[in-house]
Amino acid sequence: MISNSRTIKKYRWLFVIGCLLLIMGCQKVINIDLNSASPAIVIIGNVNDQPGPYTVTLSQTVNFSDPNTFPAISGAFITISDNAGTTDTLTETTSGNYHTKKIMGVAGRTYNLTVRANGQTYTSSSTMPQPVPFDTLIVVQQDGFRDTNLYPQAQFQDPAAISNYYRFIETRNDTLQTRIFTIDDQYSNGRYIDYTLRSDTGLAVGDSVKVEMQCIDQGTYQYFNTFREASGGQTNVTPANPVSNISNNALGYFSAHTSRYRAIKVP
Repeated sequence: MISNSRTIKKYRWLFVIGCLLLIMGCQKVINIDLNSASPAIVIIGNVNDQPGPYTVTLSQTVNFSDPNTFPAISGAFITISDNAGTTDTLTETTSGNYHTKKIMGVAGRTYNLTVRANGQTYTSSSTMPQPVPFDTLIVVQQDGFRDTNLYPQAQFQDPAAISNYYRFIETRNDTLQTRIFTIDDQYSNGRYIDYTLRSDTGLAVGDSVKVEMQCIDQGTYQYFNTFREASGGQTNVTPANPVSNISNNALGYFSAHTSRYRAIKVP
């Protein structure tokens, strides 16, 4: 399981800045206070089909001019339940990090998240898809803008019966990569898929690469896909807020997904 709170950035102000650039030629100067927005809660929750515990993290946005560090939210009451009758009350292990104790991730089950924090209640629901086998991870050579680079490529058979959504997470030499990789099977339903993870930099001989292939539901896909489109694929930049699958105007996402792993060393 990978829970990456860096996927939320305080970047809703870029749209405002863009509008200011468009009106700079106007006679009247308009001053906007970028620090006037109320703080928003950021919820990141993951359940997968690997052994738990599973984690929910809570933090809070800050003003535009403040350091890009979100303070943790402690003292929340969080539960995750499934449609098999299990309800798990999470325990705060460190500030803002809450862990499950008994619930299990099972493909096909629907998981419901409830968070009570700062006098507000936030809910989300995610159904864990059936797993898709991660057949092979290879290294391929592809032409880039200036030169030819080596990239990891995931190969797998997409099932034809239903719509499928995928997220890939790359770890290179024990360092988690920030680029977001998501695809659906709208144009490849039932086909054998060769998906190349094109990071900003290619691989080097001797690099060790690990790739997690997640089968995610549509709501989680929409979150990461809008984040990817707005940010150019990076999780450490500041574009417009992605579409969350959590209620009450919370930022972040809740994902019940399957996880399969492959690793390779570049020869």
